[in-house]
Amino acid sequence: MEKIRPATDTVRHRLTELLRGNALTAKEISKALGIMERDVLDHLPHVARSAGKGELFFMEPSGCLKCGFVFKKRGRFKTPGKCPICSSEEITETRYGIRQSA
Repeated sequence: MEKIRPATDTVRHRLTELLRGNALTAKEISKALGIMERDVLDHLPHVARSAGKGELFFMEPSGCLKCGFVFKKRGRFKTPGKCPICSSEEITETRYGIRQSA
């Protein structure tokens, strides 16, 4: 028999708990929660806005494996498709997490 989850145990709540103290890619989050990667990307902006007191949502930027360009100023949550410098599609995946603020 499947365990019944409490009403407060929503996907976003589980996503928030998963990201605390971790830096994970959308694929890793998708596997851990059993939801589609596209759905993870839809939930991330909400999780970022609702990080608890004393917590900071962060994104480790993607980078080009060919020329080393780092997407520091990118505001979108989805991993970029190609490098604006060398047009390579060999891009590291963006990582997301929640840590304690200093």
